[in-house]
Amino acid sequence: MKFKKTLLKILGTLALTYVGLFLVFFFDLDGKALFYFVEPMLDKHYSKLKRRDMLKQPYGMEDFPEYSYTEENRDIE
Repeated sequence: MKFKKTLLKILGTLALTYVGLFLVFFFDLDGKALFYFVEPMLDKHYSKLKRRDMLKQPYGMEDFPEYSYTEENRDIE
């Protein structure tokens, strides 16, 4: 009798878990939770980060070495 009662509790718990997971899958509740709760929280956090504006940095053509493709100026032998 005790074994039967324990088995029914385990099967009932498994059935409820299965129904709960099916509802999450069917109504896409995990995707909705990510979209409505997690994404705005992450967006708010990462929007506060300081970023360099790459368009405002000088190009600096003089910072690069002079390239020469003649035979006497080759770097690689």
